[in-house]
Amino acid sequence: MQDVSTMAPPLVLPVHYDFASTICFVAHRVLERMREDLDALGVVLDWRPIDLVAITGWRRGIVVDGPRRENALRVADELGVGVRMPPVWLDSRPAHALALALAGSARQAAWRERVWSAVFEEGRDIGAEGEVERLAADLMLDPAALGDIHDFGRLEALTEAAREAEVIGVPTFHVGFPLGGIQEPDTMRLLFQRWVEKRTRERDRG
Repeated sequence: MQDVSTMAPPLVLPVHYDFASTICFVAHRVLERMREDLDALGVVLDWRPIDLVAITGWRRGIVVDGPRRENALRVADELGVGVRMPPVWLDSRPAHALALALAGSARQAAWRERVWSAVFEEGRDIGAEGEVERLAADLMLDPAALGDIHDFGRLEALTEAAREAEVIGVPTFHVGFPLGGIQEPDTMRLLFQRWVEKRTRERDRG
């Protein structure tokens, strides 16, 4: 693979996600494995939280079963990601509010990792009272000093922007158009490489 990271500034690739989504957790783990590939391509992921409930019309606390559950577990299994899938759709809004308060800081990635590992490896409910504060304490974060984690205004604005960008699910990579889901690393690498080549041509044309 051609190393483009030394040739031009990194290209920022938006990734819309929801902490409540099992497939987003799977994507998180797959993209961790692809870190060197992304560096070589000169791609920086811009993780953008959204409230998927507001887009899909699902209810918080709804039991996730049937084909939807089977599909998420199948994707996790095919991509080699162990997961403890919650039985219901969790309220991810407070965790997202804290993620937005940390945006641009070195702790942002650590927070995503802590939340996802808590939900999908430890089986914890991030919507339970006090749970976000307990997870924040694990990283020596003080949510009260960062703002009101129950103020969802920024999250609602990001969700509306995602809706206008035709995002209908998560994870969604915006590669000039919304590209949903996660696939094996080789396939994702090719998709990202095509996006980089297209963006590079556009940049070269001025």
